Amino acid sequence: MTDEGGAPRYARPVPTVGDVSSAAQRREDPAGWAMGETVTEALAAVVAGRRDIRRYRPDAVPEDLLTAVLEAGHRAPSVGHSQPWRFIVVTDPATRDRAAAMADRARLQQAEHLASERAARMLDLKLEGLREAPVGVVVACDRRTPASGVLGRATFPDADLWSCATAIENMWLTARAHGLGMGWVTLFDPDELADLLGLPEGVVTLGWLCLGWPDERPPSPGLERAAWSRRTPLDEVVIRDRWPADEGAPRQPVSHLRAPAGERLVSATDAADELLSPPESLGVLDRALNRAVAVGAEGVTGGTLVLAGADHPVTDLGVSAFPASSTGDVLTASVAGTSLGAATAAGAGLAVVPVDAGVATPVAGARDARPSGPRGDLATTDAMTVADVEALVAAGREVGAEAAASGLVCLGEVGVGNTTVAAALACALLDLEPQDAVGLGSGSDAAMVARKREVVASALARTKGEAGPPSPLRLLATVGGPEIALLTGVTLGAAAAGALVVLDGLAASLPGVIAARLEPGVQGYLLAGQVSRERAHALVLRELGLEPLLDLRLRAGEGVGACLAASMLLQGLAVRRVAARTR
Repeated sequence: MTDEGGAPRYARPVPTVGDVSSAAQRREDPAGWAMGETVTEALAAVVAGRRDIRRYRPDAVPEDLLTAVLEAGHRAPSVGHSQPWRFIVVTDPATRDRAAAMADRARLQQAEHLASERAARMLDLKLEGLREAPVGVVVACDRRTPASGVLGRATFPDADLWSCATAIENMWLTARAHGLGMGWVTLFDPDELADLLGLPEGVVTLGWLCLGWPDERPPSPGLERAAWSRRTPLDEVVIRDRWPADEGAPRQPVSHLRAPAGERLVSATDAADELLSPPESLGVLDRALNRAVAVGAEGVTGGTLVLAGADHPVTDLGVSAFPASSTGDVLTASVAGTSLGAATAAGAGLAVVPVDAGVATPVAGARDARPSGPRGDLATTDAMTVADVEALVAAGREVGAEAAASGLVCLGEVGVGNTTVAAALACALLDLEPQDAVGLGSGSDAAMVARKREVVASALARTKGEAGPPSPLRLLATVGGPEIALLTGVTLGAAAAGALVVLDGLAASLPGVIAARLEPGVQGYLLAGQVSRERAHALVLRELGLEPLLDLRLRAGEGVGACLAASMLLQGLAVRRVAARTR
């Protein structure tokens, strides 16, 4: 079999374990995983018929049905596949009696907190069947594993409890399908119930489940029939996209730039699935290639390194091991094509656009985007004016839009002292402490690192003195650098033109953070070329949700890491264009 161009198509290697479906099969039949109308109707009937049962027959629950209910609970989804549930099956009458007495006390205590009429109505309700139900099942959650050690719990520490709640729902629906009744009783002091069952420290209960043959067959929920409450209409609990703004929710930035459409992302992975290779066989590179294809870069064969240079008054505070004149020398060499960054770009087949964003002595041949206002040392005065930041971002947008026409857009910077600037800006943007962000830079010693931390601390103190959280552009003016402002504009302009933007080190990754805060859709066009040795760089990439392609412990700026990553990306795109396909 051949494709339209006559190239041979090979049989798709079908795995002997796991998912045997192909992207083509899933694309042609998105609903192919459905279980059919009979199953869906039965599921809907079970969900609609689930009831909180309070009255039970004394007849025993067969062991096989009890196992079926427990097995359903054990099949529940759990965050990080942690399976934190433990099912304590209680059939001992004495234990059930003590639990029932505890529930009686809690019921009266709760009534005391209600208005008299509401309390009387509550006491009229039958709220549990602990004495009648032949089986009690207490679902306990073993929380002794640290949240940071379970995938998904570091961000939502209570996800283990939610997992146990899904187990209860599975059990409840299974019991209903078999004609068993189940009731969830939470009228307990949690510590008292834990003591009754001898639970160790770190294991908590989610209440008591009564299980047995129901002595009632309610057509609707009991509390609805008792006029205690009503079922809220669905349209009153569904909110689209985000909480209504008129109820105090903070406003989010309006993004005029759209991230790549979901259809593009799916089609990119579909195309990769056709290759005569296991899915994601190129690891992180494959994911980067999918992102490139999603933004329409599958045919790209080149790109541009935008190299922005600027000097910084903060160097007068002794935070750099190199003379400030080195900035102009490197940018001049970049114009000549002989700097490290320019040479790396040439090796990757990329053009170079040097931009003078504020070098002490203007650099001939570089694109002029020099700020005109006063410049400060960060520690005592603002790095630049807001007007200059806005002008630099605007100039960068033009450069980025022009560079996008060539393919990939790589960010590079040069500026003696800008590791201090970048550390201060990273702290301000990500709410970090100086010790978490200030690194050695190039050639620093311990004393110099200490001075850098002092400078950053002073700069941060000035940002925190303002009323309310400052805008990203205001932070750029206070503790940023002209080259970072220029590259922020490049990022915005390139992304708006549909180009993939390859970030470099810390100073050349911060433009991605600022641009994404101004236009959230930008994030879909960013690629992390590398993670450098600067302390805050990994934290910045985490903020952006990006995995770096390279980890070479680079200290070079100038876009070197971005160009090396771009070279790899271009090679990967070329490989995809010629690699064999499956049918």
